[in-house]
Parts: sequence; structure tokens; C-alpha cells
Amino acid sequence: MVFAGTRVPVEVLIQYLSAGDSLGEFLNDFPGASREQAIAYLEMTPQAIDAFAAR
Repeated sequence: MVFAGTRVPVEVLIQYLSAGDSLGEFLNDFPGASREQAIAYLEMTPQAIDAFAAR
């Protein structure tokens, strides 16, 4: 799954956050993904963060 209109996988956002990076750092590295998209994804799928962190 990628952010709409981009080639940025949503999993990359989870990897950044799991590594302790901020949302701002992710957005700086992947400017094609918007803050609104990232926040919407995180609000809709909070279990995605827990599942990824448990790996």
C-alpha cells in the first residue's frame, strides 16, 4: 500500500516512527506524501504501528 498519488509505501512511515524519527523527518525525506495523508493513515490504523514495532 502506498500513499495516494505517490510511490511512497505507508510502511516506510511506520519504519520511521518505530525508529524514533519524527513525522517531520519522514515528510522531509518523502515530500510526495502529505502531512494530512500520514495523519489520516495513523488515525485509521493505529494497530499498524503496534504490529510493525512487534517484529
